[in-house]
Amino acid sequence: MKIGIVILNYNGVDLLKKFLPSVINNSEKHQIYVIDNNSNDNSIDFVEKNFKEIIIIRNEENFGFAKGYNKGLKQINEEVVCLLNNDVEVTKNWLNPVLKTFQTEIETVVVQPKILDFKNKNMFEYAGAAGGFIDYYGYPYCRGRIFGEIEKDYGQYDNDIEIFWASGACFFIRKNVFDELNGFDENFYCHMEEIDLCWRIENLQKGYKKKFIHNCTVYHLGGGSLDYNDPKKLFYNVRNHKWMLIKNTNESYTYNLNPFSLFTVITWINFLFVLNNLLSLKFFHSIEIIKGYFSVWGVKDGKTINLDHNYYLLRSDNKKPKYYVIYSIIYNYLILRKRKFSDLNKE
Repeated sequence: MKIGIVILNYNGVDLLKKFLPSVINNSEKHQIYVIDNNSNDNSIDFVEKNFKEIIIIRNEENFGFAKGYNKGLKQINEEVVCLLNNDVEVTKNWLNPVLKTFQTEIETVVVQPKILDFKNKNMFEYAGAAGGFIDYYGYPYCRGRIFGEIEKDYGQYDNDIEIFWASGACFFIRKNVFDELNGFDENFYCHMEEIDLCWRIENLQKGYKKKFIHNCTVYHLGGGSLDYNDPKKLFYNVRNHKWMLIKNTNESYTYNLNPFSLFTVITWINFLFVLNNLLSLKFFHSIEIIKGYFSVWGVKDGKTINLDHNYYLLRSDNKKPKYYVIYSIIYNYLILRKRKFSDLNKE
């Protein structure tokens, strides 16, 4: 089995210079691709001159993450592909445990490695850490990172487990499953594309598994496309979160009189987020939250979306999936003051 290592790039020549050598040096016998979103720096010239073994796929414009990968991956035929950010450093033998998992576990279709911080290599990195989970209200969190609280890695999560979602910073997936779902939803732009894809994999109800593999480690710089503190990030987080729920649940997505319905609770949570940012004098952050909440209505006509799936997404064994560790990550974080995934597991 060969893995196609696929790096999406837009005007990232400095990142390519810094991080491509580690990928080249530690990925022998596996083909590396760069999908370029019509860069206007010298990214392509640099790759062509210095790494002739890399296959370059040129998109005619900057399509962003979802559409950029969707178009580029149509030209790639490896059985497994690794979608790798251009700001990721990989380690020696990083692919070996991943290959073993895909070869021996036919039901496993998505894999995420341990993602540590390139700038502080004993800390987990914001985007993915040690595997992604989701609460009842669709809010994502990670082993090793809850909201802005990031843990130090001292081996506390060194076990291979099933997860709900894998980070788009380093995302391994069987190509036939990616194609079966028509890839990423191109209505997403910046954030949650990979969570939505993983949720749709669950919706197939074919027994597919998504796993975190602890003995594969990469180091992610992070914040390259949109800084973690940028107000615009809040816009995409709020908009994409609501869009993802509309698509993947059978809940009514309009406000109703039931105070505990999914979207009623989401509405009040967003209101509290706006209020908190106003009290903190973060006016632009508040505006982006409001814009994100209401802009989802312009994404598509929600009434035409297929909402046939159970929210709990029961598997064929009719058991509730184990990745619903908690009911509300926000309640745990703000009220119970829990800051570590290991504390959540003690409930």
